[in-house]
Amino acid sequence: MERKNDSSPHGRYARILIDYWFKRSFGSERWKRLMQLFLEEVIPERKIEELTFVSQEHLNASPEKKGIRVDVECKDQDGARFIVEMQLAQQSHFYERAVFYSSFAIQDQLILGESRYDFEQIYFIGLLDFSPHKDSDRVLFRYDIRERETHELMTDRVQYIFLELPNCKRALTPEASILDNFCYALHNMERIPEKPMEMDSELFQLLFDSAEIANFTPDEKKKYDLDMRTERDFKNQLAYAKEEGLKEGMERGIEKGLEKGIEKGIERGIEQGREEGRISERDAIAQRLLAKGMTKEEVDSLLGSA
Repeated sequence: MERKNDSSPHGRYARILIDYWFKRSFGSERWKRLMQLFLEEVIPERKIEELTFVSQEHLNASPEKKGIRVDVECKDQDGARFIVEMQLAQQSHFYERAVFYSSFAIQDQLILGESRYDFEQIYFIGLLDFSPHKDSDRVLFRYDIRERETHELMTDRVQYIFLELPNCKRALTPEASILDNFCYALHNMERIPEKPMEMDSELFQLLFDSAEIANFTPDEKKKYDLDMRTERDFKNQLAYAKEEGLKEGMERGIEKGLEKGIEKGIERGIEQGREEGRISERDAIAQRLLAKGMTKEEVDSLLGSA
């Protein structure tokens, strides 16, 4: 690919994992072919001839409860639904959230007032910029609903697919799969100077074209600059909060440790004095009260003067 002239303060390619830019690459009519090729790669058994983007908004069946908004949702020529979510940081109950989101795609397909549950297939696809399987070099994980002992498939109508981007350890090697390289590209896009020669398929050509800052409109470039400043500020604030939290925690720990150490030292001295007959029971109690902050006058008043 021939590099275009660009005065961007960033690299050649944008960080398309963040919200607006992910939706621009994977959820817009302009780059629909990119989404189609991506879906065919993660679901190779499904031939997608036509792809239509649908509303990202889902209303809750219970009016008093909030609906949801997914990153990208589309359907193919047979009505199968594909929910694609980008998750940048590890989050509690992310898998449960995937199940919750898929339930809305089921509800949307059911005809109100009819007892019909013959809905079309639903695929939840999560792109994770973290790894729940940190020691693995697998990037693709697929789940469905099966009987626990026999593994008999209960239904194939709902499936969950997760790509763990940091696990792309085989990327750019002869052993790498297309998905290894795809995860590598997404995970490192803003740091890649040019499209690697190992990524020569249409999928990668479209992916890199969608991320190339030189292809952005003037308004998109301004927005990207603003988004990057916002993300950088947020990361700096987060790093500062972590640093201050760690510092405060250490200081509190040291202070608490000193207090405990002094308290234990006094207690040990009192006990040793009692064992050796140097400290009476009354004096032992008095020393404990003094150690806790009472004055000698208060102790004498409480215990009586010796």
